[in-house]
Amino acid sequence: MSGPLPRLSPLLEAVLGVGTDLELRTTLQRIVDSAAELTGARCAALGTRDPGQDGLAEIRTAAPVSPSPGLLSVPIHVDGEAFGDLHLADKRYGAPFTAEDEQLLHVLAAQAGIAIGNARLYEAARQRERWIEGAAAVTTALLAGEVAADALTTVAERARILADACAGVILQPTPAGGMEIVTASTYDDPVGIVGTTIEPGSAVLEQLLGGEPVFVEDSATDPRMTTHVRHRFGPSMMLPLQAEGRLIGTLALPRRRGERPYTPAERLLAVQFASQAALALVLADARHSRARLAVYEDRDRIARDLHDLVIQRLFATGMMLESTRRRCPDDDVHATLGRAVDELQWTVQEVRTAIFALQQPPADAPTGLRARVLKETAGAAALLGFKPSAHFTGPVEHRVPDRVAGQLLTALRRALATASRRPDVTRVEVSVDATATLPDDRDAVRLTVYDDGRADSEDGTTTVWQSPL
Repeated sequence: MSGPLPRLSPLLEAVLGVGTDLELRTTLQRIVDSAAELTGARCAALGTRDPGQDGLAEIRTAAPVSPSPGLLSVPIHVDGEAFGDLHLADKRYGAPFTAEDEQLLHVLAAQAGIAIGNARLYEAARQRERWIEGAAAVTTALLAGEVAADALTTVAERARILADACAGVILQPTPAGGMEIVTASTYDDPVGIVGTTIEPGSAVLEQLLGGEPVFVEDSATDPRMTTHVRHRFGPSMMLPLQAEGRLIGTLALPRRRGERPYTPAERLLAVQFASQAALALVLADARHSRARLAVYEDRDRIARDLHDLVIQRLFATGMMLESTRRRCPDDDVHATLGRAVDELQWTVQEVRTAIFALQQPPADAPTGLRARVLKETAGAAALLGFKPSAHFTGPVEHRVPDRVAGQLLTALRRALATASRRPDVTRVEVSVDATATLPDDRDAVRLTVYDDGRADSEDGTTTVWQSPL
């Protein structure tokens, strides 16, 4: 490989071109395309030695490369380690690859190693930033005063989005010594997932109850996985939600069968997210307990005041009226005083009932459709990089039944997921109209999701879902 480099101008353009983008997949595609253009190959491919490290398998241009005559391959090294191999085949006009082609390819491979290293650093920084922002968003949401069930759902939803998983699942220990799925966030209908249990004796259960993370390459075939829903999923992470020595549960993030495995970086970031989320759950629980205690104390004070002041005075007044009634000979006055005594006794019973109610634990406020829609849009912000806007028309809390609300939320998740995968999305608008009507004049609820990303239409994409009420 001695002597001046031939075809210097195209080589310099190729070398400069492979380093112009910091997105890893785009960088790899530029490398493959530049290699094919420099050497005149019709087929080019870049295969990685360890697909699990970057979540990539093969990048290619034109047809797949086959080990036929005329194959030229060079290795690519990143930071001194083998990253993969650049393969070329089927040179134009049937000509063989030359030593000059190989020399060009080696120079390009050296520059590609630098570009891939930079892209890796950039991708790692972006991933870390997204997970940190997601953990901060979860902490903020939990400390805002959400009830326990909603807090777990928030953790599951945000983790699902950040991990690009098909589901976010929370499992908690059962009295029998197993674990049960208590909440699930999925793009699709989660029917059949919540309530699924891992029975005592499962090989994976000891690790989960011990607070150890478990990583599974294929949930459907791994013998440690015993639930009836395992066939739905492929790669999965099962992460302990543990803080201050307390195991709250396990966060499971499965992907669909056939999807790429989790990289070591993704696993590390997810473990850190789970630790942060667990601490936020503990703090939120403590804060919620303090708030409930303050409510109890205030209610006890009100109950004591009612009992000590109101009840005693009402009772004394009733005794006075009863004594007056016995001494009064007039029948009309006697009847009137009797009715007054009865009213006072009834009032005493009502006040005592109110005192008893004040001494009971306050019921958790139900979460309506409006709040659930806002939670979905807030969760999508971690993936989109901005929060979608949401608009509501009509009494959505009262007109939309739970069954239809669940279907609407499933449609919303799908629409937001589709929007997040579209290029150049800068704006997403969500609208829920509870005053809509169908063509047959039936009352309906309509969901409209608009995004301005590139698609077949230059004006963005609008997704509409509706259902009769």
